[in-house]
Amino acid sequence: MERANRTLQDRLVKELRLRNISTTEDANTFAEAFTADYNSRFEKPAKNPKDMHRPLAPHEALDGAMCVKSERTVSHSLTLLYDKVMFILEESEITKNLPRKRVTVCDYPDGRLEIEYEGVSLPYRTFDKIREINRAAIVENKRLGPVLEMIAEQQKQRQVTRSKRTPKRRGLGKNMFVKTP
Repeated sequence: MERANRTLQDRLVKELRLRNISTTEDANTFAEAFTADYNSRFEKPAKNPKDMHRPLAPHEALDGAMCVKSERTVSHSLTLLYDKVMFILEESEITKNLPRKRVTVCDYPDGRLEIEYEGVSLPYRTFDKIREINRAAIVENKRLGPVLEMIAEQQKQRQVTRSKRTPKRRGLGKNMFVKTP
């Protein structure tokens, strides 16, 4: 909130305090009026009013610039590991020559994940190594209950987590990563 070219200087916090605003709803309501007042005091007209924006050319792909790229080596069984998830490449003409070669994993902020080799997107399946037991999805069983309790306890103790560097993804168990050709 203090990064608007160093012009806020704690103004918003002071304004909220002066108006006795202490809830998120009241602050959001006040933010509209504060923004309008702030813009009227600090905005400056452009030196050149001409709109200099241009449309992207077909060869300019911003998607590639907005992702975390990481290289991985493909195994002989056409698999690779990324963020504790095993990716199994679908067998095709391209992938049959990939063992021991490097591929690029593109991890997008919106949760999409793409595996590329020389600019070609490769279809894949996933095997999540940290998948957890969802006991609610399993029908109650007299013998299965204690086993599930033990597995759930082991999962809590192992404390294996995903990397904090990559964009967050949700729903691994819901085929979030499954890439279709």
